[in-house]
Amino acid sequence: MSTAVQSAPPRWESQRTFDELGRPLRELTFCVVDLETTGGSAQGGSRITEIGAVKVRGGEVLGEFQTLVNPHTEIPAFIAVLTGISNSMVADAPPIESALPAFLEFAAGCVLVAHNAPFDVGFLRYFAEEQGRPWPPFEVLDTARLARRVITRDDAPNCKLSSLARAFGSATTPNHRALSDARATVDVLHGLMERLGGLGVHTLEELQTFSSRVTTAQRRKRHLAEALPHAPGVYLFRDDRARVLYVGTSGDLRTRVRSYFTASETRSRMGEMVGLAAEVTGIECATALEAEVRELRLIAEHKPRYNRRSRFPEKVHFVKLTREPWPRLSLVRRVLDDEADYLGPFSSKKAAEKCLAALHETFPVRQCSDRFGRSPARTPCVLAEMNRCLSPCDGSVDHDAYAEVVRQLRDTLLRRPDEVVEAVNRRMALLADDERFEEAGVHRDRLAAFIRAAARTQRLTALTRCPEVVAARRDDDGRWAVHVVRHGRLAAAGVIPPGADAHRYVADLRASAETVSPGPGPVPAASAEETERVLRWLESPGVRLVAVEGEWTCPVGGATRHLALHDAVAASRSTLVPFAERRDLAPAHQPAR
Repeated sequence: MSTAVQSAPPRWESQRTFDELGRPLRELTFCVVDLETTGGSAQGGSRITEIGAVKVRGGEVLGEFQTLVNPHTEIPAFIAVLTGISNSMVADAPPIESALPAFLEFAAGCVLVAHNAPFDVGFLRYFAEEQGRPWPPFEVLDTARLARRVITRDDAPNCKLSSLARAFGSATTPNHRALSDARATVDVLHGLMERLGGLGVHTLEELQTFSSRVTTAQRRKRHLAEALPHAPGVYLFRDDRARVLYVGTSGDLRTRVRSYFTASETRSRMGEMVGLAAEVTGIECATALEAEVRELRLIAEHKPRYNRRSRFPEKVHFVKLTREPWPRLSLVRRVLDDEADYLGPFSSKKAAEKCLAALHETFPVRQCSDRFGRSPARTPCVLAEMNRCLSPCDGSVDHDAYAEVVRQLRDTLLRRPDEVVEAVNRRMALLADDERFEEAGVHRDRLAAFIRAAARTQRLTALTRCPEVVAARRDDDGRWAVHVVRHGRLAAAGVIPPGADAHRYVADLRASAETVSPGPGPVPAASAEETERVLRWLESPGVRLVAVEGEWTCPVGGATRHLALHDAVAASRSTLVPFAERRDLAPAHQPAR
């Protein structure tokens, strides 16, 4: 641990003339904190490995706090690659039982600030509760949330810490070490306050409640919501030519649509959309799941310009294990009814290529796209000369030996991913030992792409192959919601009326449900996103299976058991990696006046 004082950033000078009601920002002490951890969930067993914090008031740095923390568990290779914190570095560090009280003493009386605050504060609160310590009544500011309301895409491509640090000219570059990231967050906080000061935000209360202002034109359109019911369903904004601008879903259609014309709507793109809207139509739905599914289908049908996601479910890729004398892995755009094995779908070609690379690194099947018979006689390619291919083209391997490798590859795709996981982890560990962290990160991303694809395929296939699944759940209002799912597609939804015969109602719902034909291979008879929404509902607490036609099972040793670690790594990287998907932490700034 260390404490030091630095000179005040000059940008704060623009805040020194505030004279307003509430608690002026210049008079408050902020404790900006950042953590490094072994994963993304304290409840899931992850531990803190480093705490860094900077205390500031009026733009002046009052002190700094930094300590490594011994997690008393192995730091995964993924995390070591990401942070540079190794097991040997934390071996002599204090445990969280000592580090947390020291930090709480340092931060006492401050407003707590973090970039993606639910993550950092969530870890700290968890370990305070674990130690039986009362959590101090901290007020918390999240610079990521603030940035989404202030930063435009002209300022920064996204609201990750690294992008914001560059945008505000931070003197510190975030590097996944706690104190450095906390210092960078201080500069981001000051930069955001400078921006907000020009918008009339001078107190903590104003900062906490800041949202984009609503134009007079938006308020005048509140009447568009009046014809909608107070019921769950889907709503569609249309322009003066009846073109769909935006599709959304809500448990209360009228209340949700009215919010687009009030201060509770902070997204600038939505303000632009409301300005073009001439009509809002609603579709009532029996259940929340039906509303979610209808939303996805309508977005795919109309492709509204103001919906960012789910517009092109047809634009996907698959990794295919071909059916030919010498099988190979191939990247394809659609699934055929050809008895081949498929992995996917992938929403991007880049993710599919990463997965393909992880598989090729583990299984040396041929990578050429040539077709040849059972007894080929050709010149070996470069990969064969590098021992990265079994080289059936020149007779270097017999058919039985090659078939055994393909059998293991097929088993990895469909049931157990362990061979790929172990092979890539060994490679990452060697690279990390040689401090070749960038190369290790490439392999980490490849493995994550494979694990996510394998888990998705196994879960989708399990439901897709069932001709029918009927399930029910008692909702908060005491009524039973019932859904009929056929080959992964929602075929019917309803709520059993009070006093009705439940068995008769379910039988009638099944009889009136949509007829659904199975899709080829692992592809559901719906979009993959729809089937995943259905799966989440089926796996939610309180769901009871009424009837299952077929066998709904997933492999015990499947890829899903590896997801937690890779999701934790992705969560840890999301605030810092500038080239990750921009849809995370997307800016939501004020519309121009």
